This record gives sequence, C-alpha cells and structure tokens, in this order.
Amino acid sequence: MFRFCCCVCLLLFSISSARGESVRPNILWLVSEDNGQQLGCYGDEYADTPNLDRLAEKSLRYKTCWSNAPVCAPARTTIISGMYATSLGGHHMRSGVKLPTGMKLYPQVVREAGYYCSNRYKTDYNFTTQDAGWNDSGKKAHFRNRPDASMPFFSIFNFTISHESKIRNKPHTLVHDPAKAKLPAYHPDTPEVRRDWAQYYDRMTEMDREVGQVLAQLQEDGLADSTIVFYYGDHGSGMPRSKRWPFDSGLRVPLLVHVPEQFQSLAPAGYAAGGVSDQLVAFVDLAPTLISLVGTEPLANMQGTAFAGPYAGEAKKYLFGYRGRMDERIDMVRSVTDGRYVYMKHFYPDRPYLKHIDYMFQTPTTAIWKQMFDEGKLNEVQAKVWKNKPFEELFDLQNDPDEVNNLAGDATHQEKLNELRTQLKSWMIDTKDMGLFPEAEMHRVADGRAPRDVALSGEVDFAALADAAWDATDDQADSQVFVKMSQHPQGVMRFWAARGLTLRHATEALVPMMDDECPSVAIAACEGLVISDDEALKASAQDRLVELANADRYGHFAAIAALNVIDMRIPISDSLRDQLAKLPGSSPEPIRVKGYSDRLLEHVLPAGKR
Repeated sequence: MFRFCCCVCLLLFSISSARGESVRPNILWLVSEDNGQQLGCYGDEYADTPNLDRLAEKSLRYKTCWSNAPVCAPARTTIISGMYATSLGGHHMRSGVKLPTGMKLYPQVVREAGYYCSNRYKTDYNFTTQDAGWNDSGKKAHFRNRPDASMPFFSIFNFTISHESKIRNKPHTLVHDPAKAKLPAYHPDTPEVRRDWAQYYDRMTEMDREVGQVLAQLQEDGLADSTIVFYYGDHGSGMPRSKRWPFDSGLRVPLLVHVPEQFQSLAPAGYAAGGVSDQLVAFVDLAPTLISLVGTEPLANMQGTAFAGPYAGEAKKYLFGYRGRMDERIDMVRSVTDGRYVYMKHFYPDRPYLKHIDYMFQTPTTAIWKQMFDEGKLNEVQAKVWKNKPFEELFDLQNDPDEVNNLAGDATHQEKLNELRTQLKSWMIDTKDMGLFPEAEMHRVADGRAPRDVALSGEVDFAALADAAWDATDDQADSQVFVKMSQHPQGVMRFWAARGLTLRHATEALVPMMDDECPSVAIAACEGLVISDDEALKASAQDRLVELANADRYGHFAAIAALNVIDMRIPISDSLRDQLAKLPGSSPEPIRVKGYSDRLLEHVLPAGKR
C-alpha cells in the first residue's frame, strides 16, 4: 500500500510538470521558542495571536505534535538529523557528540536537490560542530538573499521573543491581565506565578507579530502562492514543569501546515484549509517530510516518517519523548503517547522531578514554588514535583490534561499500562538508545568515536542493556540479579547493577564497586553507600565522591555526576566544604558544556568560598 501511494504521488508530480506547474515549491518554516499550543487557533481564549490564527484558517492544524525532547538543543538535534537524539547520544542539554562519518543533515540533502537553504538564526545542535550545511545561517539570513530569484528556497525563521528568558525579564508592562490567566493544577496561585503566565502570553503576542511580518514579506515578494509554510513551537512552554520535562505539557507543540493550491498533490493526508488532523507527528518526522516535499527520498538512516510529499509513510501509532541531563542536573526519563494516554518511565526514581537548576530558578515561578514547598504551603498536587518520582506513571490526557493523576497503579488501566510500557522499551532497544549509558561512560566507551558508531558496532547488546536498566528501576526485581551483574565485563552493565543495588539498599554488595575502574560505576556505588547506616562506609564513600568530582582527573561528565550525588545525598559540613573548595575549575570544558560542574559547586558552597 505504501509503495502504491508513493507511485501515485510521483505520478501526480509528473502530471503537474506536464501542465507547466512547478514541482519545486518554496518551503518556509516559522519556529517559535518555548511555547506549546497557547494560541487562539488552538482554542485558547486568553491568547492574542491574530496572525497565526489567520494562518490556521488556511492550513491543516495538527492536534498532536511532539517535540520528542522538552528542551531546545536535543529537540533541534532531532529535527536537523531526522533521528532521535538518543540514538546519536545527543540527548543531553547541552552536549557535543560526533556524527558518524558520511552522515548527512537535512540542509545538505535539500541543497543537493537544488534549493537555497537559509536559517535565521538559531542552531543549537548537540554536535561537535554547528555547521549543518546551510547556504546562510545567522541573524541576517533570509530567502531574499538567494543569488537567483528563480531559485527555490527552504528558509527557517526562529522567533526567540517567546523564550523562557523573556518571561522573566524586566521592566515589562503587562498587557494580559494576570487575574484571567488559567493556571495548571500543579502551579500555586500566587502573584508571581500569575505575572509569569501573563508575561508569557504577552510574549506570544509579540511572537505572533513577528510571524506576521515574515508572512507579509512573503506576500510582498509574490511568493505566497508558491510557498509551503510550516509553523511550530520548538517544545512546550518555558514555564517550569513544561520545559525540560517529557510530560505532554513539555512535548506537545502547535503545528500548522499550509500548502498552496498548485501543490495540493504534496499535501498531507486529510489536508483542508482550516482543517484539523488527528495524525500523530513528531520532530523526528520533520526532516523526512521536508526531503519528501523537495522530491527526494528520505535517507535510510532517518528514523522519522514523512507525513507529506510523494514519500509520505503510514501514520504513527505512538510518539516518544526523552529527558537526559538538564544543564547541571542528571536525570533519565522516557515517555510515550498514543495521543490520549502518556506513559512515563523514570530511571532515577530516587530523585525529585525538579532540582536546583541555576537557569530555571531565575524564573520567579520556580523560586516561589520551591519556597512554598519548603514552607509546607503547597497542596499534594503542587508539592509533587519537589518529591521523589515513582518508578512509572500513566496519565489520561482526556480526563487529566495537567497530568497530575498517576494511573499506573489503577487496576482498570493495566492493559494500557502494559501496552505503552512494552512499546517504550521496544523503541529504546530498536533505536539503540545511547541514554542507557551514563554520559561519562558513553564518552569513555566512544573514545573519540561517534556514539552512533558505538551503537551500530555490535559491541552493545541493547536488549540486555535495556533489561538491566528496567530491572534496576523495577521494585519487583531481586537484589541477587544485580550482585551477579556487578561482575559483568562491561562498565555500563555494572553501572545498572550499582543503581539496582542502591535502590535496594544492598550496601555490602556496593562496597567493592566503589573502586571500580569505571567512574560512573564508582559514583553509582558511592551514592548507595552515603545513604547507608554505616558511618565508616559513608565517610569512605564521601571521600571517594570528592575525588571523582575532580574534572581534571576523571573528566567533566564524571565530575557533574559526582557533584549531583554530593549535593543531593550528603549534608555539607565545614570539612566537606573545604574539600570541595580545593577542586579544580571546569576549564578546559568539553564542546558546548558551559561550566555545569562550577554551577553545582557554587550551589553547594557559600559565596566567596572558591
């Protein structure tokens, strides 16, 4: 059936060409930062977004589009590659990994098809290089800069006015009335929170105005009838518990697709001006879709599915999301949705949803939210994110759009729970999820190679590795499984053994692992030991963690992991402060990592101590 549809679309291409119609549409992507579906065209009555609402009137509006990652860099890594960032090892915020030799990013493919490709102006890819193959990328990039006006173009315009940083900057005179803001159930109702939401909507209106300016330029140049237009947000809103979290609130974004009359043969299934699509799509699908629209078959390594053009594939049944390290805080979460239900698997259930991230805490909502938690002023729903996570969660978006009621333990939802759990684990195995490696160990094993090359080398049994990670974070697994696994020749398997033993408080088995040659294993073992009841072991593990926090000796990523454990697990005494104050700084740093170990030290140590 798929092959038949491809043949029909290609035949339509040929017919259009015979009629003298262009089979090379211009393509324009309008991308706003840090916002979900808070638009008038998505039914939000508090929003003031007239330009996007008008665009929606002549576009297909997607109800469910996931950004795959709930934060900029891994989301954009997914888009530019057409691959899940987890498969490339580029899922952390921020990082820089090598790409496999010869791997092409979509601008290279589209340029080879004869297009002028411009990007204005954000890159933010989690690669060792930000050169993705654009003709023009920067603050002045524009389709108007192409050397020949008859040359087809693909252009991106990124609108940063809606970014998280713009929610909290002052002075700002509010336009939206804070009293009318609709707060999610998990946010406390305070003046600070209401102001942040009102300012967020103000920024959405400003973003909408900038979108309108670009659309007006397209009209002025006589290109509106020859340009396919996409509009989408780059992940959920910049408000806390949306951005950085693979809940639906952090992953669901608006997506509008407008196809002019002459290119209707390229339109997505069910296309109609002002129409609404129930088809599930995600950022991993954008590159294959773009390549399909320019008439080229998507690359074999791309994991997404084109949803428009002659190479459009079958509709998806599931979408997947991921969370790795967020700035200086280590975490690992995976999620999946079928459009109604969201299943979330936590691989660090012994840590809270939200920990202190310097950048996130600059938003007033985050600060007052945590303050109220510390003061015991929050209700159960609002307090949840400051407490440790469960092993897994299941949410019904139809009845619980704020995702606060965990149905994982509900007997009536076990069939759906098992379905989504199975799909998520299979996806992690099939796509060779490099997030199963702690970041430091991934780089250690890669040893200068691209993480994807490691994944494809045959060196890693991803089914066994996924089993180890899931068993470690399953409260039903027996400790003896991990005692045996602690002797495995591969460090990553020993890491999950240490995690499993830590979660089960199997102190005795962790003692020899404290001196493991793999820093990630040693750190995981020390975490279990510093929470034991044995004071001597606690002291030894503390000293070992301080040693492992030396970035010069063990590497930046190991230092971040060790400092995370120290900050979360150990009361900071004067002697420990003195030890930490002697640690070297984080320079030189790996590509794109911005002093995250220093941020942790600054959070732990009093001002002026270092």
